[in-house]
Amino acid sequence: MTRGEADTGFWVNTVSRSHVERGVREGVVQSNHDKATGVRQLRRGDLVVFYSPRTDYPDGETLQAFTAFGRVTDDAPHQIEMTPDFHPWRRRMAFRPCEETPTRPLLHDLDFIPDPAKWGMPFRRGLFRVGEADFRRIAAAMRVDLDAG
Repeated sequence: MTRGEADTGFWVNTVSRSHVERGVREGVVQSNHDKATGVRQLRRGDLVVFYSPRTDYPDGETLQAFTAFGRVTDDAPHQIEMTPDFHPWRRRMAFRPCEETPTRPLLHDLDFIPDPAKWGMPFRRGLFRVGEADFRRIAAAMRVDLDAG
């Protein structure tokens, strides 16, 4: 059984810009400090927008921007060995061109941010699901046409 467009999940993943850039180059997504629990929630066809609080982790410059956009293209997470003691879980992604977009101008228009004074709290969850309307607002600000495929 294949999932229809109505079944698409809409996600935000909190990742530093340098890690996002690596993921874009490799066509993959990792989340929640590379644990499998986050990426297991994703399904083929789900859409993910990446929020980068910093340019690098943990000590990069403050960025606070949406930095990438992609669609999950595989059916299950896979684990790789980056070093003998580091084995992150990943999903394959097809990234699409987008414009890096500051987060602050969108704060009052996003339902998943209940209190703009504490707007950073939702992003601390790492990978989290958002409503389609919020996702479309972010995608539009990033100049991504969700209806283009």
